[in-house]
Parts: sequence; structure tokens; C-alpha cells
Amino acid sequence: MAKTKSPATHRTAESNSQESSVIDTSTAARPTRAGSIPLSHPRLPRWAGWLVAGVAASASAIVTLSLGWGLAGWLVLAIVLFGVALPVWSLLVENKRAATDRLVSTLVWVAFALALLPLISLLSTVIENGLHVINAQFLTYSMRNVIGEGGGIYHAILGTLLITLAATVISVPVGIMTAICLVEYGAGKKVARAITFFVDVMTGIPSIVAGLFAYALFALIFGPGVRMGIGGAVALSLLMIPIVVRSCEEMLKLVPDELREAAYALGVPKWRTIVKVVLPTALAGIITGVTLAMARVIGETAPLLIIAGSTDSVNLNLFGERMMTLPVFIYYSFTQPGVPAEFGQARAWGAALVLIAIVMALNLLARLLGRLFSPKTAR
Repeated sequence: MAKTKSPATHRTAESNSQESSVIDTSTAARPTRAGSIPLSHPRLPRWAGWLVAGVAASASAIVTLSLGWGLAGWLVLAIVLFGVALPVWSLLVENKRAATDRLVSTLVWVAFALALLPLISLLSTVIENGLHVINAQFLTYSMRNVIGEGGGIYHAILGTLLITLAATVISVPVGIMTAICLVEYGAGKKVARAITFFVDVMTGIPSIVAGLFAYALFALIFGPGVRMGIGGAVALSLLMIPIVVRSCEEMLKLVPDELREAAYALGVPKWRTIVKVVLPTALAGIITGVTLAMARVIGETAPLLIIAGSTDSVNLNLFGERMMTLPVFIYYSFTQPGVPAEFGQARAWGAALVLIAIVMALNLLARLLGRLFSPKTAR
């Protein structure tokens, strides 16, 4: 049978709850001692930021219209008013820590918006000027025997992809082997420090110097005036190798030493440990670094102007004659657009939009490959 509580028991429980509520109320009402931090304090409503933003924008608009400023002046003044008003309101209502937090948060968001402004402006300008040019003919025709309206960038797209692929084939083995030498065999040695120093120096080399080096190298072999796609690939590889080395080096350093020690304890040779344990573990980061390096060099213009040259026809032979690329096509189409000039400049904007799309696709591919090849953790 279910047991029932007596009335006395009920009265005792009610009295205990009333006493505890009285104690809690007295404790909450008790003032804090000087120097102690209260556990709770008043907070601004969630819509406080939007309210301050609206007031700041309205006040800035009034001042801008009165003084005749432009859109930039209105935006700067609105940001300044918002950055001052919200922390001051927070200081009056909340406390100093909350006001400081709101001030720093405002500065972070302003810096983020300033970083996005050039990107948004660039994308909007390129899309506005180049989107209407892109069609099936523009992507599948070359500029052979085309004067004025018409033509396309098919030959430039193929040249860009072939030269970048050849540069990747040259750079990836050299970069990965160098990173393995630095991390696995030369850690702490003078040779490794010297290689790291020279790699850092190569990272800052101007791209036109890489083009001059490739031209000088091929001129010694094939004679002066040489122009070919493989020369452009060599020039781009000089720019890719430092990026690949540094990215692969950092990825190899992230591999736990316990994995290497476990393989050594089983009697596995060092080279096999690197091939079977270290590289597969760091594969996701290595692929991401290589893909980002490709996206970095695919838009280089100066070295390709010097060694790869330009042509209006399709050339798929990296070892013969000139080869057109998208950056060089954009340069010549904008500086030498022909008569009338609007058609050549429109093709330049369209090629720029295609190049941006290729770079964006490479970045998305890097993220996808990094996720696919990342080590699977047990749930």
C-alpha cells in the first residue's frame, strides 16, 4: 500500500521551504562588501546594439547632409558614433568589464568589415563588367583571326591549366622531399637551418625575378628569344616550392611523435615509417597546402609575360612555341584592346571573372580534399 504523509509532515516541509526562501531573500538583498564582485548585474537588452546603430546612422546622415560629405564620410562617422555610444551606455548601465567587451567587439567587427570592403568591391566590379561577356562562344573559341567583336579565351584557359599543372608536377615532389628532409632527418642541424633560411628568402622573391631566371636558363639551352610553356612552368615552380615546403613542413610537425616511436618499436625502418605512417597522417594538410599554392601562382603575370609569351591560337605543346595564359590575356586585352577598344576590354573583364572563378574553385577543392583525406577519429 502507498504510504501517505501526515499533515504534520506537510507543515514541516512547508515551514522549511518558507525558511529557505527567507534565507535566500536575505542573502540576495544583503549588500556586497567593498571590493567584491557581484555575481549578477544589470544587462542591456538584446536590441541595444541595433538601437544604437540606427541612432548613429541617423545622426551621421544628418551631419553628412549638413556638411555635404559623401557615402564614405557618412559610414566613418556612423562607425565612430556607434563605437563611442554603445560602450558609454554599457558603462552607465552595466559595468566597466562589459563596456570594455563591447568596445573590443565593435573594433573587431569594424576591422572585419574593413577587410571585406576591398573584396566585395573587387567582386562586384568584376562581375558587373565581365558577366555579360561570358557565354558558350567566349569559353570555347580562341582569338585566332578575330578582330573586334567575337572570339574567346579557350586557348588561354588551356594554357593556364597546362602550365599550372606542369608547375605543380615540378614543385610537389621537390617541396615534399625538402619538408621531409627538414623535419625527419635534419631537425636541429645547421644544414636544415640554412635550407629553412633560403626557403624563407625564396618566399619573398618578386615573381618577375623568377621569370627572368627561367628565361636565362632556357636561353642558355635553346638560344635567345625562346618562348615556351614549360619555361613558364619552371618560373611558377620557383614561386610554388617555398609555399609547398613551408606548408608540408608544418603538417609533418603536427604528426605526433608517439606514432613514429610505435613504428620504430615494431622494427619498421625509418623510410617506411615516413611513407606508411607520417605521410598518410599529414596527407590532408599536404594536399590543402599544394592546392592553395596552385591558387597562389595561377594568377601570376610577370614571369609568363617574359618566358611563355602570348599567342592567339590554341597550343597544347608545353615544349614548343608560345602559349597564352589567362593573366597574360587579361594584360594584353586591357593594354592593347584594339579598335574599337570596348570589345577587347570587355574580354579582359570576362577573363578576369573566369580566373577568379578558377581560383575560388581551387580553394573550395582544397577544403573538400582536406576533409576527405583527414584522419578519421574513432567515435
